[in-house]
Amino acid sequence: MIEFNNRFGDPEAQSVLVRLDSDLLDIMQAVCDNRLAEQTIQWSDQRSVCVVCASEGYPGSYEKGKTIRGLDQVDEDVIVFHAGTSEKDGHIVTAGGRVLGITALGATHDDARAKAYANVKKISFDGMQYRRDIGEILR
Repeated sequence: MIEFNNRFGDPEAQSVLVRLDSDLLDIMQAVCDNRLAEQTIQWSDQRSVCVVCASEGYPGSYEKGKTIRGLDQVDEDVIVFHAGTSEKDGHIVTAGGRVLGITALGATHDDARAKAYANVKKISFDGMQYRRDIGEILR
């Protein structure tokens, strides 16, 4: 590993935290109280993949205010993290470069990846782009 940084708003955190079975607040409180060593942290055995839907032009300049369609079509067990969205006239619209993080769990890595991409395809907005190699394993 060359570099590892992880903030709560990053796709890396989104794919990790969905596997956390323990209460995150309890863990954070244990850190604050200097008793993390006493905390039991439980993780799911499931695998996870997060695919970012980004605005056209990201990471450079991009337009905002594009209506996002299909959010109501996403599977109930898939988590959609809103990173760059806003509400306008009763619709969810783009408001940033990284717009959504579509995060899925599966029994295997391939299952999680397939579920994430299947749900990405249910969502659309003008100029939506996403990488198609996320979670790809070289064999």
